[in-house]
Amino acid sequence: MHGAEFIQDLAVIMLIAGIVTIIFHHFRQPVVLGYILAGVIIGPHTPPFELIQDDRTIKIVAELGVVFLMFSLGLEFNLKKLSRVGVTAFIAAFGEIVLMTWIGYEIGRYFGWNTMDALFLGAMLAISSTTIIIKALDELGLKHERFAQLIFGILIVEDVLAIGMIALLSGIAMNGSVDAGDVFVTVGKLSLFMIVTLVLGLLLVPRILAYVAKFKSNEVFLITVLGLCFGFCLLVLQMEYSIALGAFMIGAIMAEARQLHLIERLIAPIRDMFSALFFVGVGLLFNPTVLVTYAWPIALITVAVVLGKVFACGLGTFVAGNDGRTSMRVGMGLSQIGEFSFIIASLGLTLQVTSEFLYPIVVAVSAVTTLLTPYLIKWADPVSLRAANAMPDGISRLANRYTAWLQHTQPDGDRAALFKIVLRIVAQVIVNCAMTAAVFLAGIYIFGVIEKHLAGSIADEHTQKAIVFGGALALSLPFLIATYRKLNALSQLLAEIVIGDGGRFVHGLRRLISEVIPLLSIFGILLLIGLLSARILPPTNILMLLLLAAAIMTALLWKTFIRWHTRLQIALFETLEHPDHEKA
Repeated sequence: MHGAEFIQDLAVIMLIAGIVTIIFHHFRQPVVLGYILAGVIIGPHTPPFELIQDDRTIKIVAELGVVFLMFSLGLEFNLKKLSRVGVTAFIAAFGEIVLMTWIGYEIGRYFGWNTMDALFLGAMLAISSTTIIIKALDELGLKHERFAQLIFGILIVEDVLAIGMIALLSGIAMNGSVDAGDVFVTVGKLSLFMIVTLVLGLLLVPRILAYVAKFKSNEVFLITVLGLCFGFCLLVLQMEYSIALGAFMIGAIMAEARQLHLIERLIAPIRDMFSALFFVGVGLLFNPTVLVTYAWPIALITVAVVLGKVFACGLGTFVAGNDGRTSMRVGMGLSQIGEFSFIIASLGLTLQVTSEFLYPIVVAVSAVTTLLTPYLIKWADPVSLRAANAMPDGISRLANRYTAWLQHTQPDGDRAALFKIVLRIVAQVIVNCAMTAAVFLAGIYIFGVIEKHLAGSIADEHTQKAIVFGGALALSLPFLIATYRKLNALSQLLAEIVIGDGGRFVHGLRRLISEVIPLLSIFGILLLIGLLSARILPPTNILMLLLLAAAIMTALLWKTFIRWHTRLQIALFETLEHPDHEKA
């Protein structure tokens, strides 16, 4: 009868949610709060009746809600947008996350909460709500204002950093402590995973979707999209990362497909339903008695969120070269918490490392700051005007000079073009190194499988290592050659910039720099590969033979490897630099 109970619980959830959100929409209040209130009404903590029959319904609803919410956020993410948001978004987002995490942690310790509660509270306060902010700006008719575009850029960067934060918190929760070495390893693994996933995903997924779209069947296309979404989430879970990471990543990959508008149109009803269920699930776990018991912490945290984010985001925006009015509007527009806070709170409960009171406290703070969001955006101009009038003339002049100086120092013309070329080459080097590392990590995994299941059927251990290491080395040669060529181009460019033109001595120095830097870099990369693949390194005599064979293969197939890599690079650029998305 579990199926019948699930249908009954789902019917109750959707019926109450529909009634409450109609009321909220009538009074022009955020429907997100309506979903949460609906969850509170039918939740186990609200008397007199317990309307939910099976607690597992809550978990299923929450998990599906996370998948579709993060998938939809990923669809709104765009690598081009990320490259266009500039320094402002990175400075403001990073500064906000660092400051708010510290503030949340200190508040938790002030109230005597344990380290994990304080740490998770800091993470919950660090990320603003993309859903709530976009809806508020849309309803106020401000989406096309310059400050709104800066807010969207900051939200994009926040989403990326939040994904890393979730993975980092998972590792900390499992280890039970914060260790600098563990943090470095976790961030390194996550960065490698995200880079390799994006590269392979951008090469494969848009082409799969383009092929399926030729059938002109919305049903087939939708099922393919959902299959890729859930299949990738399963892969991410097997890699011991969170399902939120998987849903966001596959959404970001599909955002580069030409059929994005069709994906958004087909997925919109499902997204709306399960996103609503996610927020209802948030309300289901909310205990209203916490509002009384923890009234003081809720009030303090709410004030800390509003003031802390106004200060952090406003200051970061100003430091990046924007005027005071724009900075204030950005800061006040980002002064709330939302869906990521709930996901992090759910993570703490799932891993059983946070106290139960923390979840409803964060929900209460989110509700209050969500209600304040439209008013804070409206009040930004009057507040900035009063702040400007109250500011001493000396400080005001200094601030204006700083903004003018920073805008004057921005690279333009040839300098800007040169800067973009350098960044592009550096990005390509990072991607090639990541793909090389991924090849050898895959070799380690394959060796582990051989050890476990085929140990007695494939020669001895030295031969097994030689086969696996040799195969990994051969597969990585195109990426290593590309890395060398990119480093060579970068070193020549930097040598010309730094040294400039001159006589024979200068020419010789430039040539020395342009040749030595790539060789040293490749040596360093090979050393890292050796450390990374220590488990599959064969004995020294076999290793030297393999390296000699790789050198001969490189000399004979140099142009072939370059051609293979160029084709992959062109295919990747075609995906990223495609024309406008096809209309649905």
